Amino acid sequence: MFQFLNPIWLIGAAAIAIPVLIHSWNIRPGKVLKVGSIGLIDAASRKSSRSLKLLDIPLLILRCLVLTLLALVLALPVWQKRVPVVKAKGWILIQKENFKTTYQQFKPTVDSLTRAGYEFHYFNAGFDKGNIAQVLNPPKDAVVSKDSIKPTNQQTNYWNLIRQLDDKISSDIPVYLFTTNQAKYFTGAKPDAALQLHWQTYTPADSTSTWIQNAWFTPDGDIRLVQGQSRPSGTSYNYANIRQSTGNSIYNIQTNNGTAQISLIAGNQTPAVIDTTVQHIAIYADNNSSDAGYIKAALQAVNQFTQRKTVVKAISNPAQLPANTDWLFWLSEKTISQAYLNHCSHVLAYQPGKTITVNSWISNAGPYATAVADINKVNLYKLISAPEGIRTPVWQEASGKPVLAMEQQGKTRLYHFYSRFNPTWNNLVWNDNFPAWLLQLMQEPTSNTINSNEKRVLSRQQYLPRPSTDSHIIAASKNIETKNLSRYFWLALLLAFMAERWLAHRKTQTADKF
Repeated sequence: MFQFLNPIWLIGAAAIAIPVLIHSWNIRPGKVLKVGSIGLIDAASRKSSRSLKLLDIPLLILRCLVLTLLALVLALPVWQKRVPVVKAKGWILIQKENFKTTYQQFKPTVDSLTRAGYEFHYFNAGFDKGNIAQVLNPPKDAVVSKDSIKPTNQQTNYWNLIRQLDDKISSDIPVYLFTTNQAKYFTGAKPDAALQLHWQTYTPADSTSTWIQNAWFTPDGDIRLVQGQSRPSGTSYNYANIRQSTGNSIYNIQTNNGTAQISLIAGNQTPAVIDTTVQHIAIYADNNSSDAGYIKAALQAVNQFTQRKTVVKAISNPAQLPANTDWLFWLSEKTISQAYLNHCSHVLAYQPGKTITVNSWISNAGPYATAVADINKVNLYKLISAPEGIRTPVWQEASGKPVLAMEQQGKTRLYHFYSRFNPTWNNLVWNDNFPAWLLQLMQEPTSNTINSNEKRVLSRQQYLPRPSTDSHIIAASKNIETKNLSRYFWLALLLAFMAERWLAHRKTQTADKF
């Protein structure tokens, strides 16, 4: 189909009226007759003849053709035709950042699928199509984009990509996905997907890491640190005291621009800043003074263990809330205002709602746990129904419903508690592990918090999306092939212009002879 990309330039073809007018309007001078004497000739004015008859029609046609071709060239002529779309037999998906490592892990399977006619796409946003042979053996003159090799600080979320993939391709297309099984790539809620998904994973070779998660000065002047260690089987945190006055073969203590820092000697981790500030904790009980008593007792046990400089203050009026509060325990059914949230780094707030009587248990083992030990279970008697899917669960009920859920509001990390710190609601406040639960919440990353040192891996049961019965067919986009015809029109314009110049020059030479 013949098309113009800039059809507005076709208006320029109206310029052919100019040569038409020039060739139509001709003024011929009168003829001069030579005579022997003008004595007998009366004086008369010189006359000329005028005519509207078209003259030099071939030259006129060429000039009109030149102007018309110029207008067509500026309008960008193209020829478009529809190309039959060949439906893919299936997709192969591999993350771009880990392509070569992942390919080597599943080389026989990937090569077999490629020979069978499966398309290769990157498991990244947009799912760009690629060529495995060219990726493995790029041409010598290939230009590598700086953006394609530039590292990104944003962690890839496989579950978000699965949601995008479910919207992009039809449910009847087989998809073979090859990735690592590390937990740091799986965050948020598990998705529902209607895909023919064959997901194969592997555990990377560097599957152990050790780092300093946090450090602070104790009242005695020692350094109290939290050291994390992550393996495929799980992540643990250990506490230790370091004396500054004695040498140490494990930790490197230094001062940088007036800031005390500590790092592991054997490792390339960025040094952790040693906190010199006092931790401020506020408790607003409202009408739940007994709940505040349980919290205050647990916080005292936490403080004895952490040896951190801490001030715990009970407030009877929210207006008394100090600025720059580290933790606020809002033990009231009243909704906390945004003004109070802005004063705090962390807030744990009771959530109002309808009370549901249950016979269940609470766990702080996290969403990746396939089995929950008794030490991580606390009897649950009452619960507030929580909204689904908008907050990250931290503590969960036996059925998976959140009891404590976290969301980030600006600089404040807000924890929504759908129960109460009261024996009539649960057995948590009478459990020996209650201070340990608060310690894990306040000093260590939650089980949902992912960092670059995380080496935990998930089982197939944990990472596979939930199957959805909402199958769908994505209509194939129309594949239109466009061919630029400008060069042919430029050639025709050049030939027409040369012919016009030749004919005009020839006409001038003929007129000079007469």
